Amino acid sequence: MNPLAELGGLFASAFLSATLLPGTSEAALIAVMTLGTASAVIAVLVATLGNTLGSIVNWGMGRFASQYRDRKWFPGGRGMAKAEAWYARYGVWSLLMSWVPLLGDPLTLVAGLMRAPLWLVVPIVALAKGARYVVVAGAIGLAS
Repeated sequence: MNPLAELGGLFASAFLSATLLPGTSEAALIAVMTLGTASAVIAVLVATLGNTLGSIVNWGMGRFASQYRDRKWFPGGRGMAKAEAWYARYGVWSLLMSWVPLLGDPLTLVAGLMRAPLWLVVPIVALAKGARYVVVAGAIGLAS
């Protein structure tokens, strides 16, 4: 298969995994590494970039939606309530947990709702997401 297509698939999987849609970016990273499509460094960078950009989409949706927050139809739920509690307690540093399944995606949305500055959100989220992929890549490297 074409290495660019495989890395593109990894990017797309990571991007979608960071939005409020379900995704399997770790499995895509493992597949790319197992196939030897790219070095672990390139694969981790592609996954981190895609996942971080997906989180920026969440932030943007939160930023846009903040004007509608008091409406009855505004979405909420347990995941959102948990993310809001984390954000209220730890502020922008709660985004270090943006890699956590079911909590991280709503956290990035809440950061937008709370009008966290994007210049601060991006490096924190990239660090958290990148660290997760480094751990996954390291585990695959150790298993091979």
